[in-house]
Amino acid sequence: MKKEQTKFTSFINYCKKWPHLLLLTILFLLVFHGICSLYNLEKFSTILLYIVSFVGFMPFFWQMLKKLITGNLTADLIALLAFILAIYLQQPFTATLILLMLVSGLALEEFASHKASFALENLMQRIPALAHLKKEDNFFDIKLNDIKIDDLIAIFPFETAPVDGEVVEGCGNMDESYLTGEPYKISKTIGSQVLSGSINGESTIVIKASKLAENSRYAQIVDIMKKAQQEKPNLQKLTDKIAVFFVPLTLLIAGLCYYFTSDLVRFLAVLTIATPCPLLIAVPITIISAISIAAKQGIIIRDARILEYLPTCTTAIFDKTGTLTYGEPKLTTITNISNYTESQIIQKVASLERHSRHPLASAVLNYAKEQKIILTNASQVSEKPGYGISGIVNNFHLVITNRNNAKNFANHQNLPPKQIGLECVIIINNTVSAILVFEDVERPETGSFISHLGLEHNFSEVILLSGDQREQVNYLGAKLGIHKCYSEKSPEEKLAIVKNYSQKSPTLFVGDGINDAPAFLLATASIAFAKHNQIAGESANAIILENNLLKVDKLMHLSLDTRKIALQSAVGGMLFSLFGMILASFGYISPAQGAVLQQIIDVIAIFNSLRLLFQQKVSKK
Repeated sequence: MKKEQTKFTSFINYCKKWPHLLLLTILFLLVFHGICSLYNLEKFSTILLYIVSFVGFMPFFWQMLKKLITGNLTADLIALLAFILAIYLQQPFTATLILLMLVSGLALEEFASHKASFALENLMQRIPALAHLKKEDNFFDIKLNDIKIDDLIAIFPFETAPVDGEVVEGCGNMDESYLTGEPYKISKTIGSQVLSGSINGESTIVIKASKLAENSRYAQIVDIMKKAQQEKPNLQKLTDKIAVFFVPLTLLIAGLCYYFTSDLVRFLAVLTIATPCPLLIAVPITIISAISIAAKQGIIIRDARILEYLPTCTTAIFDKTGTLTYGEPKLTTITNISNYTESQIIQKVASLERHSRHPLASAVLNYAKEQKIILTNASQVSEKPGYGISGIVNNFHLVITNRNNAKNFANHQNLPPKQIGLECVIIINNTVSAILVFEDVERPETGSFISHLGLEHNFSEVILLSGDQREQVNYLGAKLGIHKCYSEKSPEEKLAIVKNYSQKSPTLFVGDGINDAPAFLLATASIAFAKHNQIAGESANAIILENNLLKVDKLMHLSLDTRKIALQSAVGGMLFSLFGMILASFGYISPAQGAVLQQIIDVIAIFNSLRLLFQQKVSKK
């Protein structure tokens, strides 16, 4: 049974290669025919041309016949008529060239598709076939689908992580470039999170699986890219419609030519040069190239329509927290109104805050770590939600609370004016000693990114939309030069605002994906930051794996190049074909010359589409 399956598989693989074998046969036969013509032996080679043309054309004939029976009027009709007419006119050389066009078209399409979808193919190749399950110091190879949550999985040197997990043994560096687009290796120690698809360094590490293989980040990326490449954006749908009109246009030009000249040879020449290949192949190749380039840079395109819509957007709406900012509080201002030094205050506060789970506690601890301040022990620690935390540090009684509650612990009348940001009042021995101010700091690239939107990308309106306090939102807006700021908005209110602007003009919405999912659906184009979130459930058109606004800018430029090159290939190729048909109808181009010229137009259109790949490589350098 297995032998029969093997033979069947070999036969299928052989069938897949038949266009390549036929292409080589035709090229060899054409060269042979040329040599025979030099020695007046073309009769023998002509017979071979008829045989190869008939046999080679049969697979295409049956495919065309099926399409015509179902009423699918495509460019195949032109090729069928041209081939039949070439045989009728006893032009086997032209018939062979028409067959060469069809076969080489398949080869070109396969080559271009393979070249354009390099990222997806690389992603697929990097998925390991087996994982190493660790049980009682022994390793067992198991299939990825057999991995269960909490299984211990060993990742040997230079192997790819099969699932998401947490390091429980070992340490080393891992390459996450295919997931984030960043070339730097990431240090991994016990407790570090490992993403599936990461390549291990020189040390063996053991992870505890946190997700099943099918739900891990790498599998989600591959699945999303597959779906994106299969979907048709409106630009491609439009070209499909144009291709349908191309067939009647070709028949009209050929028919008028025959009506006025009664010359079937000219009629045949018009048919041989007619080609909608730039529309049928070049445009999808450009789109697949863009999806692969984006993936290489850590940008996952879920909906290919963003490549078409993004260049048309004139309004940009940005969420604040986690998008324009880091989404994490940072200690920015220390107002000292006591006799203690700033270091002494931070030492006491951080020593107490390390017992807290409040979001601001980590900001204080990070600041103390940056300043290399040594912490001490705290006792009698008490934390009540809404009131703050208190305790004893070095025999000093500390209370860390907000401005409203400060009156319950000390004289609050000498508090300095309120500042922009989140405040913590530090009370030492019943006396207000300091005010700590925390801000969600903007990303270093935010200012330059916002300022160039109007200059390079023609955005006439930039809007800041947030659920944060009015003072913080307006402060950030003024700092970045954003004049329209919406603050203290609920997810429902955000949705209404995005909907309103999208109805007025093409609108881009960029958010962190946590509570922006409904707004993503209503925007013309949407981009989500998803470094710490699930990517499969995102409703945005594109997902940035490494939170960085420069990646958004790269996607904008990529969409511009994609739209420009796709239109160049489609419109330019069609114009070349139309011009060639007119020349053929006036007798300036023979059927054989038309077939060769058609092939040249196809090659130019397809390689122009692949130019997107080479442009991106040059821009990286």
